[in-house]
Parts: sequence; structure tokens; C-alpha cells
Amino acid sequence: MDPDSHAFLTRRHLLHRAGWGFGGLALGSMLLRESRGAAVPGGNPTFAPKAKSVIWLFMRGGVSHLESFDPKPALNLYGGKSISETPHASVLDPEKRKKVRVVVVNDANGQQRHKIYPLQVGFRQHGESGIAVSDWFPHIGSCIDDIAVIRSMWTTDDNHGAQVQFHSGRHMLDPRVPTIGAWVNYGLGTLNENLPQFINIGPRFFDTRDGHYLGPAYDAVKLKIDPKNPLDYASPEREFPAEEQRLGFALMNRLNRLNRAHHPGDSALEARIKSYELAYRMQTAVPGVIDFSRETEATKALYGFDQAATRPFAEQLLAARRFVEQGVRFIQIMHGDGAAGAWDSHSRIKSTHAQLAMQVDRPISGLLKDLKRRGLLDETLVVFGTEFGRTPGSQGADGRDHHPYGFSVWMAGGGIKGGITHGSTDELGFHAVEHPHYVTDIHATLLHQMGLHAHHLEVPGHKRLEQDFGSVIHPIIA
Repeated sequence: MDPDSHAFLTRRHLLHRAGWGFGGLALGSMLLRESRGAAVPGGNPTFAPKAKSVIWLFMRGGVSHLESFDPKPALNLYGGKSISETPHASVLDPEKRKKVRVVVVNDANGQQRHKIYPLQVGFRQHGESGIAVSDWFPHIGSCIDDIAVIRSMWTTDDNHGAQVQFHSGRHMLDPRVPTIGAWVNYGLGTLNENLPQFINIGPRFFDTRDGHYLGPAYDAVKLKIDPKNPLDYASPEREFPAEEQRLGFALMNRLNRLNRAHHPGDSALEARIKSYELAYRMQTAVPGVIDFSRETEATKALYGFDQAATRPFAEQLLAARRFVEQGVRFIQIMHGDGAAGAWDSHSRIKSTHAQLAMQVDRPISGLLKDLKRRGLLDETLVVFGTEFGRTPGSQGADGRDHHPYGFSVWMAGGGIKGGITHGSTDELGFHAVEHPHYVTDIHATLLHQMGLHAHHLEVPGHKRLEQDFGSVIHPIIA
């Protein structure tokens, strides 16, 4: 049967009106996947996995590595000086840099425009490991013995298209390629046929797709933390009694199957039947997962439900834990609104970063502690990332500029060692100098922990660069 036929459109419209569909993106994705067939059999790791699911926390705008997880006391010693006026001028030497291209911005008089800017927050050691964490992140600091901090990340995009690069490995000016969430979806499929296998929560700009040449079946399903309307078109336009919905869906199912009897072997029709059934199951299942009424007040307080500043992110992270419990593979949570992202602190970095850190610090620690006490942290990989760091020098009076040459990411759970740091930047936090890692090394490590080899995830007709695959960061694996 032609999927563009009048009968098909009529059924789709009826489902939309009655509230049995859950949005064009998700339904279209399922139709495409079912009708074409997945390019690889999902759910078959290449080797024994250590993680089943990923919670991907992405801070949009560029978190300062210098004021979060990579303290540099030298910034306080040389505040107000140009780099060339310090004993660390060698960081500008092309022979000293590692892989990345350094750009030094000078003013009209040939003087370096950016002066070294002192640290805007204190640091203290946490846990048995004694790793220093910014005072803006005390709750995450309390979990540091479960965290591996990678202090030697680098990328090549010095603008916020680096958000695309962090997720896909390709510069924003390159042709679009699948993101890490899409590759996990593609390689492993779902653990729960009633729920999306790849969810995005929070704002996205620059590129709002994930599957690209894999197809829209591998795009994230956009989710809102609203039990009444979590997915586009998940709720009917008017209230329908449950029995009426059930009878209506049964009628549609019967009509589809009668049609199938007249068109045996029609894979597109069979795909539609399965997709409508799955859409109905998702409409029923998703609201229940984000209904927190059965969670204890103590659990909600752990995440930060009791504070206005922390509650929005707390709700997202508690939902992430509940989706992990139900078998969702990849939950991608974006923090920081605006096109560039709220963490983009070209000015007022002290007040801006302090406020944003307050929003996420307690919810993230609550997530880690909740996963651990439920025995889920061992099989759930939590990633804290951002597109780049911020400059050791000041921008204006009280900000820091974009800095792709060295920044920090951390990972926890899913077979990752806790209480360690890996790699380093130089004494000013300028370059990744020890064990530098391009952003796809995070991807390769994540896939490895989920039982997949990055090089095995290829599609005929689409060539991936070696840099796209990345290299597993073995020293952080338990």
C-alpha cells in the first residue's frame, strides 16, 4: 500500500486528533525504521558491556575548566599580566603545543589583548582521593570518589558550533554526521519497546537532529517534564474516556489488519501497524515515568526539589533515573538556554557561573548518589560535558572568552574508575599537554563501555574519518 495514499493519511490524521500518536518526529522515525529495517541488529553488543544506559549532561555555552575541575593557582600569581610577561610564555611556542592550533589575539599596538585573569572561586579537596573541586560545585565534590575527571580535552571550533562538534566529532562547517546518541541507538537499539530509546531534554540550537545519514529513526525524541503533555501530540485535543480511546484504537487496528489481508507481504503496511501500536504504548508509558508522585520526599529533596533554583534541573535528572530504570538507552540533557548557551560568560563570569553551578550541582550529585544506592551506577554511564573551556586571560573587565585548546569533562559509573584525574593542561590552563584527547575519545570510551567498537559502526556509502571514531581512554576504565 502506498504510504502517501488517502487512506493512510486519514488514519494518521485520526490518530493525531484522538491523541493516539505522540508526534510527527517519533512516529515518522518508527515508520522509517520499521519499513526500511535497522541497518544493524540493535541489542547485540560486540563484547560484554559494562554499561547499559547513558545519562549525558551537557552544559551549553562553555563551562570554565579553570573555575570548575582544573584549578590553576598560577593565574592568581600573574593576574593582570600578559602571558608573555610570565615564566609560562612557552605556552605560546608552536613547538610546545599539542595537536591544536593556538591563536594569540593582539591589540592595535601589537600587545596581547587578554591579560591573565585570577581565579574567581576557591577550591578544596574532596573525598579519599583528595581531588580539588571548585567551591561552586561542592555537592559534585562530595561524589568525586566516583568520578574520573579528564582535564586534557581539546577541540577545533572556537565558536558555539563546537556544541555540534562535541556531539558528532565534526566541525560545524563540515557535512552533518550522526551524533553519539544516534550511534548508541543504532548499535544497540532499545531495552524497552514501550519507550523511546533516545531522549533529549532541554534546549538545542545549531543542529537539532541526530541521525543524519542514519535516518530520522535515530534522532532523539524531544521530551518535556510535563506528565500531561511530555511528547508532542501525546495528549488528545479534548478529553476522551479511556474506554473510548481503547475501542477507537482497536477499530483502527482491525481496519489496518483487514487491509493487510488484502495486501499480504506489504512491509510498509506492517510497519505502520507496529508503529501505531508502539505510539499508543508510548503515550501510555511516558507520562507514568515522569510522574513523581510515588517518589519519596527524601528522594526529591536529594535532587533539590525543595529549592526554586535547583528544581527544574532536579526534575530532569530524576526523570533520567526513572527512564534508566525502565531501560532507555540514552538520555541527553541540555542545560543553559539561549543560542550560545547560558554558560557563555564573556562578562560577569563570577556571578553567572556561580548561579548556573547552583542550578546543576545539587541535582547532579543527587543523581549520582541515587543511582549508586539503587545499584544502577555500575550499569549507567554519566557524562558531564561542555563544548570548550574558557581562556586563562580576561575578556573585558570580568569575563573569559571561548577556549578550545584545553578543557575538562568528567565521567562516572558504567565501569569507569572513580576518584582519579587523567591528563592535564599547562600551569595556566592554556593547552592540553599531558594525554590530550579530542572530543571523540569520549565517544569511543562510552561505546566501549556499552560493548561496542566504534570502528564497527559504519554505514555503506558513508566514509568516516579516523578522528570520527576516537580512541578509548583506557586509563580511566576500571
